[in-house]
Amino acid sequence: MEISGAEIVTRCLQEEGVEFVFGYPGGAVLEIYDAIFKQDKFKHVLVRHEQGAVHAADGYSRSSQKVGVALVTSGPGATNAITGIATAYLDSIPMVVISGQVPTPAIGLDAFQEVDMVGITRPCVKHNILVKDVRDLAASMKKAFHIATTGRPGPVVIDIPKDVTIAKAEFHYPQSVSLRSYTPPSKGHPGQIKKAVNLLADAKRPLIYIGGGAVLSNASNQVTELVKMLGVPAVNTLMGLGAFSGSDPQNLGMLGMHGLYEANMAMQHADVVIAIGARFDDRVISSPSHFLSSPKKIVHIDIDPSSIAKRVKVDIPIVGNVRDVLDEMLGLLRQTGAKPAAEPLAAWWKQLQEWRSHDCLKFDLDSEIIKPQFVVQKLYEVTGGEAFITSDVGQHQMWAAQYYKFNKPRRWINSGGLGTMGFGLPSAMGVQLANPDATVACITGEASIQMNIQELSTCKQYHTPVKIINLNNRYLGMVRQWQEFFYGNRYSESYMDALPDFVKLAEAYGHVGMKIERPADVEPALREAMKLKERLVFMDFITDQKENVFPMVQNNRGLSQMDLPPHMRHLQTGTVAKERDYGNLS
Repeated sequence: MEISGAEIVTRCLQEEGVEFVFGYPGGAVLEIYDAIFKQDKFKHVLVRHEQGAVHAADGYSRSSQKVGVALVTSGPGATNAITGIATAYLDSIPMVVISGQVPTPAIGLDAFQEVDMVGITRPCVKHNILVKDVRDLAASMKKAFHIATTGRPGPVVIDIPKDVTIAKAEFHYPQSVSLRSYTPPSKGHPGQIKKAVNLLADAKRPLIYIGGGAVLSNASNQVTELVKMLGVPAVNTLMGLGAFSGSDPQNLGMLGMHGLYEANMAMQHADVVIAIGARFDDRVISSPSHFLSSPKKIVHIDIDPSSIAKRVKVDIPIVGNVRDVLDEMLGLLRQTGAKPAAEPLAAWWKQLQEWRSHDCLKFDLDSEIIKPQFVVQKLYEVTGGEAFITSDVGQHQMWAAQYYKFNKPRRWINSGGLGTMGFGLPSAMGVQLANPDATVACITGEASIQMNIQELSTCKQYHTPVKIINLNNRYLGMVRQWQEFFYGNRYSESYMDALPDFVKLAEAYGHVGMKIERPADVEPALREAMKLKERLVFMDFITDQKENVFPMVQNNRGLSQMDLPPHMRHLQTGTVAKERDYGNLS
């Protein structure tokens, strides 16, 4: 029996166990939408903008360990999805994006709503496919899901011309797929793993450096066992938060541009670094030359061989799935009993505790103006650290990462690599649909939230009771901070002087709105919002306009060359303090 290409698409999605498809209809995909209407195995979520569809699929995927699926039409529908695709690509999120295309005879003729989706997305997808024959459609769908989820995960785009969705063919969905040119590794090389264990045993100042790959490979248990077995300190990247409990005393916290003082100092001065699913990217170590100026041996575990030694030379590369490699490493450690010597490790911990004692995240608790850090702290207390937290990008993102202790993986949902404003709200929708009984909070700013604020309508339609924490300082916060530090207080186009009444706006969409202006009202407002389990609550916190994110490592500076908060100025190693008077900053 032959069925249409559109019906083949829906049958493939059913075979893959898809729960939700996030999308927006248009001419090129109307056949697919008609086929969706006729089935009930999965649900379609109608967003209000295609960027929101891909971000929602992204949030669904990150929080559920499943593949996010988005469906967009040709032309502007496809181009609107690009930002979401690039966001998923840089953070290695498994996703399948189905885009409509003009009929095959019209391709290349500048037809109405035609864009070269394969060409446009080539730099920001793991793979893309233009399906020109309906008989290839099922196999292409199987290939897309396979590629998206294996090896280093990532988004795959399937571009389907309209005539292919109309044409008919027999439906045969492959049980498996074999691609000669695509054979991602799994197990690490035993010899390299043995070398890494020996190196660890000889370390005097060891450090476990945990990246997003530890989360993506579901290796949290293995990471935790490794850190506890060895008794060594650990640091997390922004994307690695939650892979090892943020409240564990062996966790020094996030490192990098806005990492904790003790985490950055530990990374700079360690003599052996075990990098687990991390990239040594510019936001983590900043200047490679400065990072390597302190002699250290580096073990780098990653499933993507192109990520190893991309920015820094490593001593022991191990290519393989993080979870599998750590299982082998743990087995060898149990067998040999190898671990760092107690005396030098105790001396290393003494130094780490001295760095930690400076309390680099301390802020003014007596302020009459709401401090944004205080809001995040109280959110952590009120939710017991159990919430799923999405964020947009900027100061609020860094405060969320610094002050909300993520004790479980896949609870921290943010755009790390691309740094996408407008990510927070639609991704929170996806998280809520994947985890309907969980508390989902979106920490955002008054600029970011307006980038995709139309998705408040989607939240109403599909009953996603997200709690929005708007840290409203009436500025593009991180832009303002840089303009204050490096551009002589010339706040060029960073002031938001035409903001809406967010309470009325939330109410106009059918939600609950709150405006909070006093520190004493922060916790009561959060508790009241959390009691409204079936309602989306938009909390507009009016915060200190001059608050800055510290510590801070400037571009092309070293990890230990931090600009520090006022109470740590005597330890200042950055250059901002020398260039201007900090007295006007707080």
